[in-house]
Amino acid sequence: MKKLCCVLLVILSSFTVVAQLPDDDELAMQHYQTGDWEKAFTRYQMLFNEGRQPQYYDQYLNTLLKLRKYEEAQQVVSQMIKAQPDSYVYKVDYGRIFQDQGQQEKAGEWYNKLIKELPPNEYHIRDLAVAFYRASAYNYSIRTLLNGRKLLKDESAFSFDLLSLYRYQKDKQMLVNEYLHILGSDQGERFLSQAKSSIATIFETGEDYSILKAPLLRKMEKEPGNTIYSDLLVWTYIQQKDYSAALKQVIATDKRLREDGGRVYDLALLIGNEASLQAIEGLEYLIKKGPGSEYYIPAKMQILKHRMHLLTGGRFTDADLIKLEDSYTTLLKEAGKGKTTVFAMRELARLQAYYLNKPSEARTLLEEILKMPGLPASVTGQIKLELGDVYILTDELWEAALIYGQAEKEFADQPIGQEAKYRKAKLSYYQADFAWAKAQLDVLKSSTSQLIANDALNLSLLISENTESLADTNALIKYALADKLIFAGKLQEALSTLDSIDKAYPGNSLSDDILMSKSKVFLKQNNLQKAVECLLAITELYSYDVWADDALFILAETYETKLHDPEKAKMYYQKLITAFPGSLYVTEARKRFRNLRGDNVG
Repeated sequence: MKKLCCVLLVILSSFTVVAQLPDDDELAMQHYQTGDWEKAFTRYQMLFNEGRQPQYYDQYLNTLLKLRKYEEAQQVVSQMIKAQPDSYVYKVDYGRIFQDQGQQEKAGEWYNKLIKELPPNEYHIRDLAVAFYRASAYNYSIRTLLNGRKLLKDESAFSFDLLSLYRYQKDKQMLVNEYLHILGSDQGERFLSQAKSSIATIFETGEDYSILKAPLLRKMEKEPGNTIYSDLLVWTYIQQKDYSAALKQVIATDKRLREDGGRVYDLALLIGNEASLQAIEGLEYLIKKGPGSEYYIPAKMQILKHRMHLLTGGRFTDADLIKLEDSYTTLLKEAGKGKTTVFAMRELARLQAYYLNKPSEARTLLEEILKMPGLPASVTGQIKLELGDVYILTDELWEAALIYGQAEKEFADQPIGQEAKYRKAKLSYYQADFAWAKAQLDVLKSSTSQLIANDALNLSLLISENTESLADTNALIKYALADKLIFAGKLQEALSTLDSIDKAYPGNSLSDDILMSKSKVFLKQNNLQKAVECLLAITELYSYDVWADDALFILAETYETKLHDPEKAKMYYQKLITAFPGSLYVTEARKRFRNLRGDNVG
């Protein structure tokens, strides 16, 4: 009985060992993945030869090639060709063996023979192209498809297969040629957006776009009526930031086809933020079409918007601002005050409130808009926010709080409502009601809008960090007054107030905040050197404080857009990305850094 038990134990243990051993498939794959070619060869040879199992063919052939067993590899491939004569996979692999031996000429002859002997059959052509692709013989895959076009007598055949191959190989010239070929067909309009997207993914520099521009211009000469080519050329100019050339092209197309100006207007809207002068030129072209044009009034409004942007973004005189106000007034007399001109009325109100010291006129204009019937709720919500701001300028603080409260209630849990709550809290901060302001701001720190949440957090921190002593609280009262003066556009008064804080309360805790506020004033005054000095002081003296990432971003942006020093801009964007990976500015900083470096970011 004991002997029988021992025998059973031995048998059971042997079964357990066998059950724990990996099967041949797993062992073969382990050896293959670790590059143990001899052991992989032994196992795959056994597995493949058990009825010539095709699922082991690729690994078996690759191990043979790794071990330079070329004769055996030829035998295996020949057997598979004989077994499946219609499959191009094995025929291409036969050429791979020549290639692996360094016999490139012989491999080329074999591949060319396969292409030459192709029948005019789409399935066989595609099968051979896929077989070449599988073998990483991409050029032969392309040649197969191009030859297939001739065999099928169809110059549009295999377009998408070729586009994929050109894109994969980053063959910019051939990708362009193929897309121009497709865009010239009846289906061209459908593929214009795809062409732009695909080309943008592989074009890396401004020079790359010249590869597209030259053949595109030739196509336009041959087919002047094809607006697809014109559209693509305009897009090419925009990618190169050559806005003048883009504008000339759309105007030329508009004139040639006697269009209504829609292309010109769309381009002006698209480039307006980056190229106000070119946008204005295009809009003036539309105005010359006369009052009968549907773009006549919209173009006039857009022109005034751009002129206001140019004036208020740089140095301006009172005469410039008064002239702009007169232009808005003339436009509203011509077009009338209504839903179509609300935008112009709001812009005029902003001009009067913040640049012409006419807040009462601005208030009247905004109140007039609110009385208009049929305005979208989102527009009335924004108007109420703007009107609340103007009430602050006219010292009607109760009215400001009231209208902010209306917007907050009407748009509860929406961005407009949260913005209204933030402005209401800031109004209390201006009035030195710090406890109530902080209570509202702490609620907004969890706002769904990241920007509002960030602003609320910063203002809440400002209050909590600077109300720990009576001296700091008094300093904060003065600082809040300076903030209100900046908001009202009274910049010199704001600077004087900021300078007085350290004198009245030496050693206060607002040093970095004062520097940030001064930098904002100097930027508004276009005093860029002083603005940079304040921002640099923040990055050097308060590198771990709340304003450090803001200072770096504003520095980089100033060097990029106003001082036109891309190298310094890149330096500060990079510093922000590295030092403050969690900053709200990181995504935009990374995008701008890549643009300055010359990357294509779309």
